[in-house]
Amino acid sequence: MTFVDETAWQSDPWDDPDETDALVIERTRRQFRPVKWLMFIVCYAALAGVVVAGAYGLWYTQKVNPAGDPGAAVNFTVTDDDTFETVAQRLYDEGLISDIKVFDFYVRQNGGLELTPGYYSIRPNDHMGNVMRILRTPPSETYTKVTFPEGYTIERMAARLADEMPRLQAVDFTNGATDGSVEADWLPAGINSLEGLLFPDTYQISNGESEREVLQRMVDLMERVGRQEDIEQRSAQIGFTPYQVLIIASLIEREAKVPEDRAKIARVIYNRLFFGVPLQIDASLYYQQDQSLSFSQLKEIDSPYNTYLYSGLPPTPIANPGRASIQAALNPVANPSIGDPICRDLAEDEPCLYMYYVIADEEGRHVFAATYEQHLANIEEARRKGLL
Repeated sequence: MTFVDETAWQSDPWDDPDETDALVIERTRRQFRPVKWLMFIVCYAALAGVVVAGAYGLWYTQKVNPAGDPGAAVNFTVTDDDTFETVAQRLYDEGLISDIKVFDFYVRQNGGLELTPGYYSIRPNDHMGNVMRILRTPPSETYTKVTFPEGYTIERMAARLADEMPRLQAVDFTNGATDGSVEADWLPAGINSLEGLLFPDTYQISNGESEREVLQRMVDLMERVGRQEDIEQRSAQIGFTPYQVLIIASLIEREAKVPEDRAKIARVIYNRLFFGVPLQIDASLYYQQDQSLSFSQLKEIDSPYNTYLYSGLPPTPIANPGRASIQAALNPVANPSIGDPICRDLAEDEPCLYMYYVIADEEGRHVFAATYEQHLANIEEARRKGLL
């Protein structure tokens, strides 16, 4: 039998059941604490991700579809040299999209965008999907280009519009231009006709526009051009109203065939108005008359547009003038100087003024005169050339 010296025995905590259980339990608890922290971190990260994703989604949605109603449509042009990048930049600069990068991402996620040069009508603050849809639609499918030349009357404009856009009616265009339903700043009280107030130009007309909407655009452009030419101040300086200047511009438009004659014809008109002499402008005789009638027959018709019978201006313009004729009406040339050939037959104290003109060549140029005798000689020369 072996005897063990108890004093030499080394105490081991494992020999005590109570301590052993406690140690086992403690170690188990410390072993699972990192797992719990890991799960907590994973859940927190997932929740944060949801929050971030939700915030980003809300931000993205607001960029794609801005709050509030879209604004009134504005014109946007895509040129032959444009790229997606240049178009996106201009869309952003003009307030038609809210973010270039979001628009780029949205377009790429929705099939891309092939640009077609032309004119588009886009509403500010609109959904990017609508902007992309509009840019995907070739202008020829939604717009028609209609050109109204200078010197056209309302009736000729109506016919041209109906020919180019059959869905629009000439009679509705004419009615809208004469019934007072379309407003114009320079139209005097008591006159409803928009003759002379419709700017001749090339218009991109959408399939959604009515005849009166087209008329309003033409009036708006005439007023814009008139203000660019300072028509209100300049007309006051020469003693006329803007509407009267447009009447004079319409007479110039119908009479002048070459640019260099416009300002001289303007001076003849102002001189004859000053002296109370009938204007005797042939073009005015044909306004609203049967075009098959001869010149001699037209001269016999008692009409306020017969400038052979009545002095002063006609009651309305006789056509719709372009910018060049408006400029001429506001800036007539000075009367000829003493050294001018048409002044040589005048008495020393007689003023030399542009008072007459008649056609001079087949290109439509006119020759001007200061005296009636000179004018008669010019008429004979025109007849000799077969121009009259």
